[in-house]
Amino acid sequence: MVRHAGMLFLIAAAIALSPGQSSAQAKALEAKVCLNCHKSEAGNLRGHYEGAAFKSRSMQLKIDDATEILSFDPASLKVVEDAKTQDAEALRDIKKGHEVRIAYVEKDGQKIATLVSSKPPVKLPAEWMITTDEVAALVAQGPEKGRYTLVDSRPAPRFYEGAIPTAINIPYPAFDANRDKLPNDKGRLLIFYCGGITCTMSPKSAEKAKALGYANLRVYHEGMPDWVKKNYSVISAHSLNSAYIKNDIPHVLLDVRPESKAKKGFIPGAVTFPAAAADKLIAKLPPADKKPPVMVYDQEGDTDAVEVARKLVNAGYKKTSVVTGGYDLWDNSNYPTKRDSLATEAV
Repeated sequence: MVRHAGMLFLIAAAIALSPGQSSAQAKALEAKVCLNCHKSEAGNLRGHYEGAAFKSRSMQLKIDDATEILSFDPASLKVVEDAKTQDAEALRDIKKGHEVRIAYVEKDGQKIATLVSSKPPVKLPAEWMITTDEVAALVAQGPEKGRYTLVDSRPAPRFYEGAIPTAINIPYPAFDANRDKLPNDKGRLLIFYCGGITCTMSPKSAEKAKALGYANLRVYHEGMPDWVKKNYSVISAHSLNSAYIKNDIPHVLLDVRPESKAKKGFIPGAVTFPAAAADKLIAKLPPADKKPPVMVYDQEGDTDAVEVARKLVNAGYKKTSVVTGGYDLWDNSNYPTKRDSLATEAV
């Protein structure tokens, strides 16, 4: 059995092998979220803008977990924003993380950007707007006390990777086939969210709900990208098993129960991370800028796991999810379970 150093080594290894880091993995031309509304086009990349360096005449585009580097000529590059065409200086005004399309030509194995099109924010009726803090206050109350229904309009694979607590999934592309998931009470507060201010799936879902007669609508415009800056997300036992463990997708899985409980059975791949020692252990974790997906679970999924997840988010680990139902739900669902001692310990 290995103590602190061994546990941190395993976590570091999982982070180093996060999706998108393999040099052998083919680079995608489109971020996954872009494929919900766009088809791949030759000579175009879609993703999240990282920044530009005028001295080296290069720019960076984040496509999921991979980074694409393109060169550009300031004298000829065109930047389109809100249907207005500008010169290369407009690159300085594009915020990091914003969705863009980059048209390019390839010469001598180097991609040369010719046009950067910045996706404009979706415009919403003022009465539909709801803030991150307002959504968080409702989530803290729960759907019954808060009298709301929170709908994640993203496709199921994105929902499975992590969602806002209490949300149900009605993907916009399958909205009509899932109308039965909407509340019967058409006066109930109905909140839609998706992938941020440029994402059209939640506004379009709200429009469909309005046409069905729902009168108390909100769109959480900032959506999942803003939520994870301040809050933990949730992931189901089914999603953890099918989306990560069965497919051997790298992740960090923390068992925050006391070691005495963890020894009786734990989720495969977990390392022990007792809640009582969380502050000390978080300080020793690899840098948060590696952006690993981190999943946390306790016995029932609603006590220590939530507290540790909040601490991880505050420490900068923005892809932190709580496994709903905890170990009890995992074990009762007949998913693979280890019943020997954990490979590492933190005491």
